[in-house]
Amino acid sequence: MTTTAKSRPILSRGDRIEALTAAARRRILVLDGSWGVMIQRRGLSEADFRGQRFADHHMTLKGDNDLLCLTRPDIVSELHDAYFEAGADIGETNTFNATRLSQSDYGLESAVTDLNLAAATLARESADRWTAAQPDKPRFVAGAIGPLSRTLSMSSDVNDPGARQVTFDAVHDAYLEQARALHRGGVDLFLVETIFDTLNAKAAIKALLDLEDEGFEPLPIWISGTITDRSGRTLSGQTVEAFWNSVRHARPFAVGFNCALGADLMRPHVAELARIADTLVAAYPNAGLPNAFGEYDETPDETAAHLNEWASSGLVNILGGCCGTTPEHIAAIARAVEGKPPRKIPDRPKAMRLSGLEAFELA
Repeated sequence: MTTTAKSRPILSRGDRIEALTAAARRRILVLDGSWGVMIQRRGLSEADFRGQRFADHHMTLKGDNDLLCLTRPDIVSELHDAYFEAGADIGETNTFNATRLSQSDYGLESAVTDLNLAAATLARESADRWTAAQPDKPRFVAGAIGPLSRTLSMSSDVNDPGARQVTFDAVHDAYLEQARALHRGGVDLFLVETIFDTLNAKAAIKALLDLEDEGFEPLPIWISGTITDRSGRTLSGQTVEAFWNSVRHARPFAVGFNCALGADLMRPHVAELARIADTLVAAYPNAGLPNAFGEYDETPDETAAHLNEWASSGLVNILGGCCGTTPEHIAAIARAVEGKPPRKIPDRPKAMRLSGLEAFELA
């Protein structure tokens, strides 16, 4: 246990991880909601994204939401506070696109370390404030690691199946750079999310495991894939079970799905994962499917009703919201699952489990 200058007790990272694990055994945890929809509501200008540091940058920066951690930290802090106030136990860092590869679209590769450090620090400060105010409900920080705009499994050229825009080593190194900064900034766990290409995720997982070789304290890993449509497969073609078999070696703290679908369409895939995963299952769906204007119409009560049923059916350990979900959605979800017991982790028999696009099991 450490203290600030004001003698306010702050949990060490080891204590926080222990508290996170204990909380997950007792109850269903709640993740925060969408950052994109809340930032869009602010109607920010190009100047907001540039700030003073990037005032003379040679490329347009509007839309680089992660950059706000450096140029408008007040907005980022306010959003963390809004989600924690709504009842979230876990807040994500605003770093979905904060890798060298993704920031190259804005010419900001050199800012990646500073961006992730700032994001983790802002999230940590907010979480600690809320933990100090409500010590019976500690808040935790997940370092958000997004999928990249480049894929390792799929060709970038319809005429050349072997064409790729990036190598495995480049993806690994980009994730490693991000993970170092998030770790130094004080995150409690890593969240590899919105996975549409499992090979990209494998590069991220290797980067996180490689941190230990550099002397970093190991942190829990949460892996969240994306089922892109009613086919029940990721964009790179894997079924739910094949996806799990591909990432199980990382011994994740949690595994689950987010994005692409609303709760009604995501449910069967979450149920399948709940059947086979011998770890915590997490899910954070969109607020339904987007309308013709790309907006999400599902109300907080509608989303919460779906997730209440998931909780009542024993499918989940962690719930939250993705695209279109607001603090109001998170508040409704938190109320809906309060007092519901978390899913019991199954004890599956030992077997050889492999995967390609499909799963293979040899008992």
